[in-house]
Formats: sequence, C-alpha cells, structure tokens
Amino acid sequence: MKFYEGTYYHLYNRTNNEEPLFRSEENYLYFLKKYRYYLEDYLETVGYCLMPTHFHFLVRVRSLKDVSHFGSVAHLESEVHGKDVPHLEGVAHLENHLSAKISSQIKTLLSSYTKAINKRFGRHGSLFQQNTNAKPVPSDRYLITLLTYIHQNPIRSKLVDKAEEWKYSSYQDYIDIRKGTLPSKDLILGMIKKDELREMTKILIRKDIV
Repeated sequence: MKFYEGTYYHLYNRTNNEEPLFRSEENYLYFLKKYRYYLEDYLETVGYCLMPTHFHFLVRVRSLKDVSHFGSVAHLESEVHGKDVPHLEGVAHLENHLSAKISSQIKTLLSSYTKAINKRFGRHGSLFQQNTNAKPVPSDRYLITLLTYIHQNPIRSKLVDKAEEWKYSSYQDYIDIRKGTLPSKDLILGMIKKDELREMTKILIRKDIV
C-alpha cells in the first residue's frame, strides 16, 4: 500500500485463528503506547477501536512539512538527492520514502507488541495476520461513516450495549467522557457537530456499507 501525505486511511488487522490480542487492560494500554511511539510522528489519528482479537485505526498521513524526520519541502533537493536534482523529483522521492517508512513502522509496531506478548505469556510465533490492511478513505462523508462504524464495533460484537461503555476506543474522547490526547478530534468536529456524531453512533451501520 502506498501512503500519500494528507490522505486518510483505515488501518486494521487481526490475530491468527482468533487468538486473543489483548488479555488485560494493561495490554490495551501498552499497545496504544507502542502505537504512539512508532506512528504518531507520521500519522494523525482520527479515531480508533481496539477489540479483543483485532484493531481499527482511522488516520491521516501528516504532510511532509510536518514530519520533522524528513525536513522541510524547501530543502528537499539537498536532503534527498542533492542540489542539482529538480524540486519535483526530490518531492516525489521523499513521498516514496515517507510511505515506505510508515509501512515499516506499522510492521515494527506489530512485531514489538508480539514479542512482548510472547515473553509475557510464554507463547511463540506470529500473533497477527501477515498484512495490515490500509484502505484510503475516498470522501469526508465516508470518513464520518467509517469513524461511526469503528466506534460501533463493540456493540456489533455484543461486548457492550452502548459505544460509550467501551473504554478502548476514541468514542469516549469525542463525547467528552475522557480527555484523551490521541485522537485529533478537530479533523472530524470541523465536519460534523458533536451532537450529530452522537446521534449517528446510536444507529448501527450495516457491515456491508463499509
């Protein structure tokens, strides 16, 4: 999957054979900590939901200017290819490098978490399915629908009756039950009012719609 700056993506993966991904609250929090460590410099998180056997993240790729690891666009030529390389070629190269870096960081996140779980519970082998899905989001309207669908996952799996009862998603942050700093709520709340989002979440979205 190619990642483009400023583009929204739905990231998700699950365990092999429905094995538990999180066995305690500590595991959920540890995974989020690892996620922030490896990916927060490259991705803005719109929303997320951690489920017992899988995870969902809705993200936007940060701009090249915002990713400090790669420097400003004004200096791309010297940082990437050298001063004699045309500006656009330098930008394209840097975009490819950013995309590859994000893919690498996702793999490192899952590998690091797997190693910790293996050590903690005396298990062996891979925990996640081989490839993490990364699907681009085609429109703002679909972005809001997808965020709502992600927040409804615990209801759909009959883990809770209401989305706000599930602690391991960003929904509590959106409705001010919790003051978490991971989701960039302004990206969504600039498109839809908080009360409208709350009302949308009460009506289950069919799986085939997303």
